[in-house]
Amino acid sequence: MVVALLVVFFWFAGRYADVLWYDQLGFLQVLLTEWGAGAIMFAIGLVGMAVPLYVNLQIAYRARPVYAKLNEQLDRYQQVIEPIRRGAMVFVPAIFGLFAGVALIASWQTVLMWMNATPFGETDPVFNLDVSFYIFQLPFFRGVVAFVSAVVLLSLILTAATLYLYGGIRVTGREVVISKSARTHIAILAGLYMLVQAVSFWLDRYAALNTLSGRWTGVLYTEANATIPGQGILAGAAIVVAVLFFIAAAIGRWRLPLVGTALLVIVGLVVGMVYPWIVQQFQVGPSEQALETPYIQNNIDATRSAYGLDQIDEVNYAAETTVSQGQLRDDADTTANIRILDPSLVSPTFAQFEQERAYYQFPDRLDVDRYEIDGQVQDAVGSVRDINIAGLGADAQSWVNNTIVYTHGYGLVTAFGNQRGPDGQPLFIEGGMPSEGALGEFEPRVYFGESSPEYSIVGAPEGSEPAEFDHVSGADGATQTYNTFTGEGGPDLGNFFNRLVYAIKFQSEQILLSEYVNDESQILYDRDPAERVQAAAPYLTIDSDPYPSVVDGRLTWIVDGYTTSNKYPYSELAGLQNLLEDADTPASSLPPEVINYMRNSVKATVDAYDGTVTLYAFDETDPILQTWQKVFPSTLKNVSEMSGDLLSHIRYPTDMFKVQREMFARYHVTDASTFYNQTNAWQLPQNPTGGEASQPPYYLTMQLPGQESAFSIYSTYIPLTNANAQSRNVLRGYLAANSNAGSTDGTVADTYGKITLLRVENDNVNGPGQVQNIFNSNETVANQLNLLERGGQTQVLRGNLLTVPVGEGFLYVQPVYVESTGETSYPLLRRVLVAFGDKIAFQPTLDEALDELFGGDAGADAGDGGVEVSEDDVPVESVPDDPNATPAPTATTPPAGGGTGTPQEQLSTALADAEQALEDRTAAYANNDLVAAAEADKRLTEALNRARDADSQVSGTSTTPSDSPQPTPTT
Repeated sequence: MVVALLVVFFWFAGRYADVLWYDQLGFLQVLLTEWGAGAIMFAIGLVGMAVPLYVNLQIAYRARPVYAKLNEQLDRYQQVIEPIRRGAMVFVPAIFGLFAGVALIASWQTVLMWMNATPFGETDPVFNLDVSFYIFQLPFFRGVVAFVSAVVLLSLILTAATLYLYGGIRVTGREVVISKSARTHIAILAGLYMLVQAVSFWLDRYAALNTLSGRWTGVLYTEANATIPGQGILAGAAIVVAVLFFIAAAIGRWRLPLVGTALLVIVGLVVGMVYPWIVQQFQVGPSEQALETPYIQNNIDATRSAYGLDQIDEVNYAAETTVSQGQLRDDADTTANIRILDPSLVSPTFAQFEQERAYYQFPDRLDVDRYEIDGQVQDAVGSVRDINIAGLGADAQSWVNNTIVYTHGYGLVTAFGNQRGPDGQPLFIEGGMPSEGALGEFEPRVYFGESSPEYSIVGAPEGSEPAEFDHVSGADGATQTYNTFTGEGGPDLGNFFNRLVYAIKFQSEQILLSEYVNDESQILYDRDPAERVQAAAPYLTIDSDPYPSVVDGRLTWIVDGYTTSNKYPYSELAGLQNLLEDADTPASSLPPEVINYMRNSVKATVDAYDGTVTLYAFDETDPILQTWQKVFPSTLKNVSEMSGDLLSHIRYPTDMFKVQREMFARYHVTDASTFYNQTNAWQLPQNPTGGEASQPPYYLTMQLPGQESAFSIYSTYIPLTNANAQSRNVLRGYLAANSNAGSTDGTVADTYGKITLLRVENDNVNGPGQVQNIFNSNETVANQLNLLERGGQTQVLRGNLLTVPVGEGFLYVQPVYVESTGETSYPLLRRVLVAFGDKIAFQPTLDEALDELFGGDAGADAGDGGVEVSEDDVPVESVPDDPNATPAPTATTPPAGGGTGTPQEQLSTALADAEQALEDRTAAYANNDLVAAAEADKRLTEALNRARDADSQVSGTSTTPSDSPQPTPTT
């Protein structure tokens, strides 16, 4: 009894903690609605299953024959069961009822959507029903049928078992004897089961519209002409068999219903399997394209509508591939904003300059946002400086430190995306401790972040000594500042009962006993921004990349939420893991959800200081969102309540764009015949810097043809790999979504979310993979990269390869970073590779690279123009127009075979010069003097050339440098 009470109390403590948390969050309605709906579903499942089972067991028992000759084995069974019969007849139905009730709890969303369904205003091409029938009503109807079918089938099985046990059904040799009452009972249940199956067969007709049929989702020729009619036949046949069972219950003859059941099975095999197979093999197979074309067109139209692909504007783009001076003059806004800071590489650099202490951290991949600086909107790369409890070290790990002292991160660190410092370091917009920079005053403390501790206890009486470590300041961080949380971020721990509840929840007696827990204490937990939004809106699929911004003087997480479905008729089904996976996002971190409809219906914010969650109905035309607004009427705000500052940081969401770009690779084709032949299918390019995953989409400020400059997200397309696993790595399309929502209170810019495809008309525009190959194979670039590696003391990291539509063509930009191979290493930007057509350039700054690329004057400045590169950087040699050409010898290069004296004397002199040059180069690398190292390397190459020529003359042969490759000295 005591154990049972403890179990109940522990369960109650967990539920009560949930109530406190949701109440503090302001979404208690969501929890209570979920619990209420779940409780009702549980009750329906329990009663709906247990009562019919109990009634049927009672009827079967009471209808048992009074005098029935049983065999000895059944007699023994009766003797065993009889003492517990009464209890068993209650217990068995109750157990099945409990299982059914628990199973039905998970369907609470299905029921609420059915009750609050909103029409789509679109109909399917087969049954001419509104799309809402398939998304809201059909899942509910099929769920009801499945439940009733389970109830009737279990009732039939348990009834037959009871009748057999008590003599209502007797097996004597080959003869089965059934009493009249047993026959009636079983026949009625069998008839009911057949009726339920008839309804199930009928509903399966509609379900075919969102079932994967062969290569495409939806009804194809075989389904339309064989499967669906066959399911109608099966439904009719099941009704006939049900009637036969009811007749058998009345007249007591089993032959007709048994024959009918056997015929139903045969009909099911014929019309459900054999006939569709015959149609597919002998009618569709030889003429598949002709017969499937109208059905494929239905799939194309539905898929484009469900994923929003029908709203993409397509523009033919005759991409230029030749360069000329001043070619970028009309693209000054774009070139000035080209991002050279790679958010997937510079996290260690941020940590080196801005982490301050080991108990802070930055994520592996930073976020891209934009801010208005001195009247100009600038792309920025940054992240919050979050807390890292693991960084405290073993000696500092304690409950007080982990829970009371180190409670929060501090500040937003962000840098210009288009600029670099003299040594290749980021130029920070905001950073430091205390936080300072161009973003003005804002609340910098991060109590709610992606890496926040499991729970923290904050708050203290007014006037008490602060216990929460806040930040370091002063020279070398010698001053430590402490802080007291003053917001409303978590449930109150001001009374003993609440402390007991959370001591149980987190299995920590310190919550009860610690003197740091006081009447003003709050407990902060479930602090991840995405998880908080998911709790507030359980019907949403949450974007995998929440990002922080300074909004209205608050550090705020912006989280995108999606309404999704896998029931949209005819739309192509796809797994989110496959759609979202790329080089930056592994599939293991993504939800295993299958969808065929998606809308970015909700924008959410989470205050980084107090965890306040605000939901905005961003796409109020979405019927699924309208349905959930009826369920939770007070949880979402209108877009009109969004501030202009918040709108200025809204962006087209990453996951939505990933889904659309992946689906559009095939569904940019709108003609069914072309779609069937896959003659114009595309694919995403592999990440050029390595691996087999797709290249991620990137955020950039750009100006597309005929549009204004806007912060956008883009991706590229190349032709689909053919049957021989070959693909021409040429550019076929450039897809970009406008992410500029404007900055006017309550008004979203009309151009926000506009997606444009630049359809490349010519076949000679290099794709990202081909451009990367050109970079990698260029001899001049390779030589300079070797110098950057300093004889193995550093390693070269290639940044994201950006594709920018400028100069009436496509410009490729790739930052090149160098980091030490030592224990403390962080990447610094040293070079920028650029390409336009087949011409490339490689310089310390993007501005210099563009000028070199376009004949000495690009006509527009890049964001890093004017930066004074550190003198210890490696000198740069211009890249020849021919990527395979070698640089011409300088005036100081001795001619091949030159020098004075005999060939033997020349050989000795050359070898001595080579040895001295090698020593000089080694010493220069040791002193980090790259200029001297480059000069020594040049002298070493020249000396080796002279030694080779002299040796040829000594040997009696003569070979010029143009006849054989120059040896490359090793380090």
